[in-house]
Amino acid sequence: MMGQNSGDTSKSGQRLICSGGGIKALTGLKIQQNHGQHFFGSKEGVSGVGFGNFGEIGPLNGNLEPRNATWLCKADLLFVDSPVGTGFSYTEDESLMVKTDYEAAADMTTLLMELFNKNETLQRSPLYIFAESYGGKFAVTLGLTVLESIDAGKLKLQLGGVALGDSWISPEDFMLSWGPLLKDVSRIDNNGLNSANSLALKAQKQIAEGKFKDAADTWSELEDAIGESSNYVSFYNFMLDEGSNLVARRKSTARPIGLVRNVFADYVTGSKGLISGLSSLMNGPIKKKLKIIPENLSWQSFSDPVFSALNGDFMKPRIEEVDKLLAKAINVTIYNGQLDLICATKGVEAWINKLKWDGLKNFMLEDRRPLYCGLDASVTKGFAASYQNLFLYWILGAGHMVPIDQPCVSLEMVGRVTQSPSAF
Repeated sequence: MMGQNSGDTSKSGQRLICSGGGIKALTGLKIQQNHGQHFFGSKEGVSGVGFGNFGEIGPLNGNLEPRNATWLCKADLLFVDSPVGTGFSYTEDESLMVKTDYEAAADMTTLLMELFNKNETLQRSPLYIFAESYGGKFAVTLGLTVLESIDAGKLKLQLGGVALGDSWISPEDFMLSWGPLLKDVSRIDNNGLNSANSLALKAQKQIAEGKFKDAADTWSELEDAIGESSNYVSFYNFMLDEGSNLVARRKSTARPIGLVRNVFADYVTGSKGLISGLSSLMNGPIKKKLKIIPENLSWQSFSDPVFSALNGDFMKPRIEEVDKLLAKAINVTIYNGQLDLICATKGVEAWINKLKWDGLKNFMLEDRRPLYCGLDASVTKGFAASYQNLFLYWILGAGHMVPIDQPCVSLEMVGRVTQSPSAF
């Protein structure tokens, strides 16, 4: 699904790809006429054509009303349901679903070859890969796969950068951050902290031993333990509670995977009101408009098979991939919501400290700059710091979905990122 920017085209174009994350898979291609192309993604199994477009950054919301802070202001947008099995994408043989982050990246690279190799206009401007939640893992693997294909002469495009929003890059660092963070904000007590830390350390050991599916089981255990000790804090905004429907399911659903897929849906439906009605919209007017969807195929906001197929890769870290991108002089932007728990900023800062990039020491010495919304400097909306090709944004007042919680400063950030190499 594509939207086109009618803004100024006099500057050299850039394009932006958007991909999925956390526990959902939101993918889209943002073709920016004045500053590049952008690809945006989210959790495994979550539709970019649906949620990414109408729920987060597209020109219209779920009620088909104009969105003031649409990213279409900065770029053209192409949304892709990826990995296969997400949204309107499908396979008749579930054994063909991708099982690793690199398989998902390979599929997306094939799509980019089809889009770019035959279009000289697209080839003239850089591509930016933006991702959210679990999509961050797709984004960094995609970035490397794209570079390999470019070097091999198989793909004709310029990679401008990769941007990671509240991204699940290092599961162990996030899990280790949950207990201390919740204790600091008075959401759990010492008993809850000790329980959380014990399970997080157990998962860390399992990850180190390569027991990733066992680590996923422990991750689910930890989420349950935190739910009980915190009276069910929301993992997508630690200032909120999970909805009553989700709490009931936590007490009745088999672990580890059975409940996890419901967490995001309940947060968005209960706290943001975005998912309700989206199914009717996608399976009604949108399906009819697209004209290529099989009659017997129904759009779903979340795909259980996609989540299950990727279970073996879910707990694998992708810090090394970030390091490789930095070493190859690719601009890497990291942005995170202050109130996110599942991908807490405390965990982000921990995995950044593990980078082997030779510019890390100087990056850590850089002063942060305040961010505002437009010309209004009366309210601080966040902070930013950068050194060479690494950029970090702290977005205040935002949970896991930064474009939803802080649309204005998010839009300004996108503009900065696509001004690369200097975002400040």
